[in-house]
Amino acid sequence: MEETLKILVVDNDETDRMTVRVTLNQAGIPMILHEVSDGNKALCVMKKHNYDCVFLDYHLPDQDGLTLIHKLRSLEIKIPLVVLTAQGDEKIAVELMKAGATDYLPKSKLTSEGLARILRNSIRVYRAEMQVAIVNQQLRETNEQLIRKNQELEKQREHIQLQNLKLLEAARIKSQFLATISHELRTPMNAIIGFSQILLRPKFGELTNQQKDMIERILNNGKNLLLLLNEVLDFAKIEAKRLELKPEVFDVSKVVHSAVAEMRSLAEIKKLSLLVNIDLQNNKIFNDPVRVRQILNNLLSNAVKFTESGEIWVEVKEISTNLVIIIVRDTGIGISPRDYKHIFEAFRQVDQGITRKYSGTGLGLAIIDSLVRMMGGKIFIESQLGVGSMFKIELPRKVTLTSAMMDTPGINLDNDGIFYAKNSSYNPSVSNKTSMGYPNLKL
Repeated sequence: MEETLKILVVDNDETDRMTVRVTLNQAGIPMILHEVSDGNKALCVMKKHNYDCVFLDYHLPDQDGLTLIHKLRSLEIKIPLVVLTAQGDEKIAVELMKAGATDYLPKSKLTSEGLARILRNSIRVYRAEMQVAIVNQQLRETNEQLIRKNQELEKQREHIQLQNLKLLEAARIKSQFLATISHELRTPMNAIIGFSQILLRPKFGELTNQQKDMIERILNNGKNLLLLLNEVLDFAKIEAKRLELKPEVFDVSKVVHSAVAEMRSLAEIKKLSLLVNIDLQNNKIFNDPVRVRQILNNLLSNAVKFTESGEIWVEVKEISTNLVIIIVRDTGIGISPRDYKHIFEAFRQVDQGITRKYSGTGLGLAIIDSLVRMMGGKIFIESQLGVGSMFKIELPRKVTLTSAMMDTPGINLDNDGIFYAKNSSYNPSVSNKTSMGYPNLKL
């Protein structure tokens, strides 16, 4: 069913108002029709009622149609306006359209079909404009909300950036403090160790068993404390990105045997078997021997610390000409799978309690992880609670030189990334490179 329209006719001529009324009835338009004779009455009723369309005569007794349209717009009364013009008022009608009228119709051409068409078109155009206005208003509000959100996000970003700067500065100060305090403590600790060793020499006189036991305790505790200080110092250097590798060609089997020999006495105290198996076609690698030994010492120290009975195995093998594997297995307490992701975190131990059974800084595995990554290697872990653990280190046979490492005495790097001795007869422009890439370092 067609909707009933509410229509207002504004005209001071009773005959013209009747003509519009009759024409609308002839068009068969369902409607509620109101009529007024001047502009002021029209303003009053339009303030109180909503109309679907207004038919407005341009020539009113109190004001012209253009003035009335301006008043309606100033009051933000929005409604479809069809101006009824006299003969020859077409130019005025154009001005009315610019002011806000929806359409115009000469009174001389007033027909039921034409009036119905203009009425429906005016209402359709008006409603479309209202929809567009609503959408535009929603877009403006959304845009304003986005602007406010962006401003809030920018403030949050600036706050986060400021907090990050503060955290970076705090981390820098912490690393600097750790490095400074570790360095300052190492000097007196070395003195304690040195004097303890002197006192244990026979030429300084015979010691009673009790005196000897006390000095040995001082010496052992001093060494343990120095080891902890060295770990803190290394970690501070790693955090500050000041730890550099000093690679050279060395026999990895000798480094492994030396590290095992150093740990053997501790293993024997706990009656642990310490076994070594080295299966290499080529024992020479290009890496930092001090840091490789540090990795082995930390792994073996952990294995001895967390193993109460059984065995510890050290295995070194190669799975390709460019990859060396170092494996340390034990029959210790093992690690729960849920703790795998935490054990390489700094200062992290599986037992975090103050009264924990196993001492240490919790930096050993964090340092190992950092060193292995610096060397371009990988570290893997397999473990089972109550059964034991296995740490596998994969290291490239030739560590990649960084810009800082390029200052290593006696080592050069050619355009193909091949290392060679500076004092050798190797010519980088000649294709005499071996498959290992170290023709003059004799790997």
